Amino acid sequence: MVDNNLTQTIRQLAADKHAVIMAHYYQRPEVQEVADFIGDSLALAQQAAKTDAEIIVLCGVHFMAETAKILCPDKKVLIPDLNAGCSLADSCKAADLKAWKDAHPDYMVISYVNTSAEVKALTDIVVTSSNALKIVQSIPKEQPILFGPDHNLGHYISQMTGREMAIWDGACHVHSRFSVEALIALKREHPDAPVLAHPECKQAILTLADVIGSTQALLNYVKSHPDTSKFIIATETGVLHEMQKACPEALFLPVPPEVTEGETLAPDKHIGCLCNECEFMRMVTLDKLYNCLLNESPEVNVAPEVAAKAILPIQRMLALS
Repeated sequence: MVDNNLTQTIRQLAADKHAVIMAHYYQRPEVQEVADFIGDSLALAQQAAKTDAEIIVLCGVHFMAETAKILCPDKKVLIPDLNAGCSLADSCKAADLKAWKDAHPDYMVISYVNTSAEVKALTDIVVTSSNALKIVQSIPKEQPILFGPDHNLGHYISQMTGREMAIWDGACHVHSRFSVEALIALKREHPDAPVLAHPECKQAILTLADVIGSTQALLNYVKSHPDTSKFIIATETGVLHEMQKACPEALFLPVPPEVTEGETLAPDKHIGCLCNECEFMRMVTLDKLYNCLLNESPEVNVAPEVAAKAILPIQRMLALS
């Protein structure tokens, strides 16, 4: 049960402090509802770059708050839970990337936005799932590329562009767990439902998809097909909240994850079925958001020497988006 009084208190507190609350689509529904702005990684970065708020509260994971701080060094950037990390970002450490980069001195480094500030500082250009294809296509074909850290996204971009790239072996623990068998069963049971998949999914899932795109692109597809009665969704289930708002009469069928022997997963309380969610995104709650605003803590900071290098590849991305 959502506490409406708490929701109103948070909104008033944000207004009093001249703070903007930004939330990723993978956040809990009640957090999305209280936010001033909801978006995917690209949209959050774009919004952070142009906001006139004095305080940015980033309801997402740590790398998103870092990106906001890099773009807005003079603003206070808060995150409701400092422990909200990212398995994909953790799969690529700056020291390891530097060694890989040093071993390939003639290569351009393209890093997914799901990376730490230190990794971005070693990067030539940052990409998101919304713009990775466009940005890679804009790079001269004779320029060799190091792409990381998501190998599923990297292989998808390579396949779509025909570019051979050296690809880091990292993955999102959510998108890499979707069950191929469960998806096949859903398609068999609901043959009229289009399959919408995020490019961080493994190739076997993408092969079965009708639509492949970023979180925003998948949401846009739903919005542009209001007469479609059902959709099969292979991305983090937080986005189903906005999809259901866009098409309240439609049935959304999330693809469940693979379950290892001995593992049990509880049904998602908002969706009522076994589904694939990011526990890091779910760490942000209304209570934590309220305390974060009230105390203006935890605050996210990036070392100035790191930020000075990391902002360049982010600005290159924004210029091309």
